[in-house]
Amino acid sequence: MTRDSPPGLLVLHAVRILGFADTPMIAQRYGLDATQTEELLRDAEARGWAGHAAFAGTAGWSLTEPGRAENERQLAAELARVGGAGEVLDVYREFLPLNALLLRACTDWQLRPTSGDRLAANDHCDPAWDARVLHELAAISRALTPLADRLGSVLTRLGGYDTRFTAALARARAGESAWVDRTDVDSCHRVWFQLHEDLIATLGLNRHAQP
Repeated sequence: MTRDSPPGLLVLHAVRILGFADTPMIAQRYGLDATQTEELLRDAEARGWAGHAAFAGTAGWSLTEPGRAENERQLAAELARVGGAGEVLDVYREFLPLNALLLRACTDWQLRPTSGDRLAANDHCDPAWDARVLHELAAISRALTPLADRLGSVLTRLGGYDTRFTAALARARAGESAWVDRTDVDSCHRVWFQLHEDLIATLGLNRHAQP
């Protein structure tokens, strides 16, 4: 039984995972042809599943509520087809403690409390503080690899998060601090956020009801 997902599902799901993105970015997420991606997005728009908007000099696609429901319906059917619900749920349960560690590490990257201000911004002038955070992220990265392997064994589209996280961490350790928590690059935090969204969407959970 194939572990690959059909292009229509991948396009709709890429919009869900990315939140708001242009056609090239949506196509790139799962290595799809840009022309086919545009056609599938227009089809989704005609069905009321996706909308295109432009503001503040940017333009992109986002899911409508019916589109979000359709995406979840497709994901549930796909997971049932491959019989992978149990494995993905087990991975999700192991992911949650790591999620707490990741959120704490990102907070420590953004803030470095002082005696006079517990919410003082981290100016990255304390090498020991930053090194500790990067060390924690490295431990998270190592723990993520076997989880990503298990997810990829269920569905191809669920794989690869560990290599993206490792690549972002390598750039952060090389001195590019943005690659820890920025949202406009494929940072550790952005990769992790997308993985979390992918897991809850695949399992049909509610992010706001989860830890």
